[in-house]
Amino acid sequence: MTASAPITQDVLTFPRKLPDGPVNLIGLTREGLRDALIDAGTPERQVKMRTGQIWQWIYQKGVRSFDQMTNLAKPYRADLSERFVIEVPEVVQRQVSEDGTRKYLVRIAGGHEVETVYIPEQGRGTLCISSQVGCTLTCSFCHTGTQKLVRNLTAGEIIGQVMIARDDLGEWPELGRAPNDETRLLSNIVLMGMGEPLYNFEAVRDAMKIAMDGEGISLSRRRITLSTSGVVPEIARTAEEIGCLLAVSFHGTTDAIRDKLVPINKKWNIEALLDVLRAYPKLSNSERITFEYVMLKDVNDSDEDARRLIKLISGIPAKINLIPFNEWPGAPYQRSDWSRIQSFADIIYKAGYASPIRTPRGEDIMAACGQLKSETERARKSRVQIAAEAGLD
Repeated sequence: MTASAPITQDVLTFPRKLPDGPVNLIGLTREGLRDALIDAGTPERQVKMRTGQIWQWIYQKGVRSFDQMTNLAKPYRADLSERFVIEVPEVVQRQVSEDGTRKYLVRIAGGHEVETVYIPEQGRGTLCISSQVGCTLTCSFCHTGTQKLVRNLTAGEIIGQVMIARDDLGEWPELGRAPNDETRLLSNIVLMGMGEPLYNFEAVRDAMKIAMDGEGISLSRRRITLSTSGVVPEIARTAEEIGCLLAVSFHGTTDAIRDKLVPINKKWNIEALLDVLRAYPKLSNSERITFEYVMLKDVNDSDEDARRLIKLISGIPAKINLIPFNEWPGAPYQRSDWSRIQSFADIIYKAGYASPIRTPRGEDIMAACGQLKSETERARKSRVQIAAEAGLD
């Protein structure tokens, strides 16, 4: 299969509008918004201006009502209100960790739920967003992987997570005043929530184009990181059509171990994955690939694993994020001892690679890396069942 052959699961994506219902403008690209306005009767000689005006109201000012779009004529606003809506997903639960991490349980069309996490840091903040309800990859260390894939999120449901976080943070500019240059509370996006982003490529791409648009949310592509478990044919498309930074859920230094931890490795093994990654920085002009490596006690945390990892990524501009395993109910693994993690990090650092150890955030509200799962669909599997499915019994 070539990079140009889409392998996304769009058959599972909920339609943008219900039969005979109004179109939701959230998630439409600029081109899509333009076409929708023309279909609704906006004269072509005006449509470029109207598209820009509505785009700025929605994505720069955070407005959800056509009545507030004061530079549009009242009759035109009334007509828009009959044909369109501006709706983001519903927040049904908001939890705040002791460390300030915020987790949102978000309800989308069809009554399904996903989780979104905001992680505050000094002078910045990162939003971890989901791209699917559940996941198809069944990575054995990941809580989300124990929930079967329900469907893909639409572009509107993906960018909607960014908008509801900005709502909660009070980060939209005050109406009637120009946006200022104050430090952003939401400065970075990571596609590291529920689901495999590259199995929902088109929706993820469109949502990130909205996030990067200079007349709206206006995040630099270098402020967006997409994490994949290794959908090899779509990695080149990511560089060409999105151009964001890339992270790879690596986690194993042999095919035997990675097959168990990240089963997609059986389809595209370590060699195939590394081959396509060596081309990625040239395609996207990004500095480094981030290799994510969860530290599992007596599974992948030996000095030999560290040295093998260094050899594997040779020639790839890279940094290695070491992630202490975040336990969840029934998890078949344990977190590596701290001294073991530090020893592993030291070997990588001495080889010339950055090897930060990620500080667990939001563990008390099950918001840490690998812990996300729809609240209403949390399967209460036993540790034995999960271990058996992972091939670890």
